[in-house]
This record gives sequence, C-alpha cells and structure tokens, in this order.
Amino acid sequence: MSQLIWNGLFVGSFYALIALGYSMVYGIIKLLNFAHGDIYMLGAFIGFATLSSFGIIPASMSITALLLVLLLTMIITGGIGVGIERLAYRPLRNSPRLAVLITAVGASFTLEYGVSALAGPNPRVFPVRLQGQTFDVLGARISAPQIVLMVVAVILMLSLNSYIQRTSMGRAMRAIALDPKGSLLMGINVNKVITWTFFIGSALAGAAGVMAGAYYGKIDFLMGFIIGLKAFTAAVIGGIGNIKGAMLGGLLLGLLEAFGSQWLGGEWRDVFTFAVLITFLTLKPTGLLGERVTERV
Repeated sequence: MSQLIWNGLFVGSFYALIALGYSMVYGIIKLLNFAHGDIYMLGAFIGFATLSSFGIIPASMSITALLLVLLLTMIITGGIGVGIERLAYRPLRNSPRLAVLITAVGASFTLEYGVSALAGPNPRVFPVRLQGQTFDVLGARISAPQIVLMVVAVILMLSLNSYIQRTSMGRAMRAIALDPKGSLLMGINVNKVITWTFFIGSALAGAAGVMAGAYYGKIDFLMGFIIGLKAFTAAVIGGIGNIKGAMLGGLLLGLLEAFGSQWLGGEWRDVFTFAVLITFLTLKPTGLLGERVTERV
C-alpha cells in the first residue's frame, strides 16, 4: 500500500507540472492547448542536446549539471511556448474556438514530427541517468533520485502558486480569467499577461521533460502525446482553470493510476486513466475545485 501511494505521488507530480500549463492557459483565454504535451517532449530533447554537448559528466557532478540544464531548458521552452502563442494562437484569438482547437492539434503534430525529422524517429538514451541509494520508509522503497525530483517539482509548484497569489502579474492573470474585457478597460495589458502565462506554463512542462528524461533514461518524439492527454485529464479532475486544482488533479491521477494498475494490471493503465476522464466529464465536468461560470458576451 505504501509503495503504491509513493509511486502514485511521484508520477502524479509530473502530471501536475504539465497540467498547470493547461489550466493556466484555459483559465485565461479558454484555450485547450493540445501542443502543451509536446513542449514537455521538447524539454526532454533540449536537455538531451545540452547535456550531450557537455561530453562525459562525472557522477558527482550529474545533479548539478542537471539542475543547470533544467533552468536553461525552462527558459528555452518558455520562449518556444511564447512563439507558438504569437504565431498560431494570437491571430485566431477572436475566431471560433473550433478553429483554434484545430490549430492547437496542428501545432502538436508540427512539433512532434519536426523533432522526428531533426533528431530521428528512434528513441534516445538520456546522457544523465539519476541513480542513488534506496531507503525503506513506512514499507515503501524510495530512491534518492525520486526524492530530488519530487522536491524540485514541489518547489516549482509552490513557487508558481505564490507567484499567482502575491504578485501584480498574478493578480492580473486572475483578473483576466474572471473578465477579459473588464481587465482591458482597467488598463491591464492583456497581451503581455497572456504571453507571460504561456512562458510560465511552457517552462514548467520543459522542466518536467528534463526530469522525466533523467529519471527514465529514454526519450522519443512521441513521449509528449500520451502524457499530454493525461495532464489534460489531471486538469479536468482538479477543475481546469484552477491552479490548485491542477496540482491536486495530477497527484490524484497518479494515485488512481497506481492503484488501478495494481487492481487491473499494467496493460489497463491507460484505459483506466481515460475512463476516469470520461467519468469526470460526465458526472462532474467542473472538476473537484472548479466552479461553474457563466460566460460573458
């Protein structure tokens, strides 16, 4: 039982980091950015390319190098997210939502097969593989790399929550989520806030990609597709558009997956996940922390 809980929380922390980007973007401009999972994939490949350029990294320096690459990747993927918003989404901001949704799917395939063309379709072995001592905690075997990655994920999530609650930009994000037109009349630079939202969400997804590559040891150009859908599921569970809901939804989805795989078998893992998505959309489409809102026209 303890091992299942720990495994679920560990995987759920990755889902939560990516789900935050979905929720932030949807909360502000009501866009389901299906290219967001592929930003996670880009983060893994950017980390791979950067670490490979370092040559052989001593084991004693692996965590330091990984953290430096993590910060660099967050900046790059954040910039890529901003570029996608400028080129693909901003020109269609006043278009029907179906057009924007189709554009998001197109952006997703462009990123996937662009990386496939540049890096090749075959999986790559990540240059740094986190390894370390394991500990027995309340009957669960926990490794040092898992602790490091969990701590980094928690720090990123708490930092984002504090930023949203305590800064002027965070207040502007919440204002636009409530009333975009009213925020514009109040003098808020809506385009700047949306750009910054895409930067933060994409940076977190890129960080998750580097962490996944370092932990699992293998990356490929399709790795963002399924985890992107699972992060969307996590956002729906928590209440899409709600920052704390995205964190809660990610951790809860990780736990549901862990216990579902134990009960039904690992081959049913993805089936169970998307069955949970359908259940929430049917019974509680607003999610656990989401609120039903009336759209302003």
